[in-house]
Amino acid sequence: MELILKQDVENLGFKDDIVTVKNGYGRNYLIPQGFAILATSSAKKVLAENLKQRAYKEAKLIEDATKLAETVKGYELKIASKVGSGDKLFGSVNNINVAEALAKAGTEIDKKFIKVTGGNVKRLGKYNAAVRLHRTVVADIVFEVVAEK
Repeated sequence: MELILKQDVENLGFKDDIVTVKNGYGRNYLIPQGFAILATSSAKKVLAENLKQRAYKEAKLIEDATKLAETVKGYELKIASKVGSGDKLFGSVNNINVAEALAKAGTEIDKKFIKVTGGNVKRLGKYNAAVRLHRTVVADIVFEVVAEK
């Protein structure tokens, strides 16, 4: 029996895979539980069209993320912070501060997609951060922590 999986099934396959299983397993478990549908010719055509549309959307998202990555890499970010003796900061600079600096530069990116390399920054200087714009597109940006005047 050929089935199209509607979601990932352990030891069988992933969502949208066409799998062959024994009749009883398909009829008594996979279909009633909502894990699969019968792989008729019309269902296969619909699946092929959905996969084609998903691939097109994914390509567009990757293209947009790549353009945004190039834009973000060009920014010279400076983050001002209060400083004590020995160039130590009061508090720290983290992904929230980097997100605010990016917003001031003209690109709003959610703080959860930004990761400061090496953890929170506690001294003046230049540091790196990784900005995840897509599963496959990560932009590495450089920002500088300067003393607040």
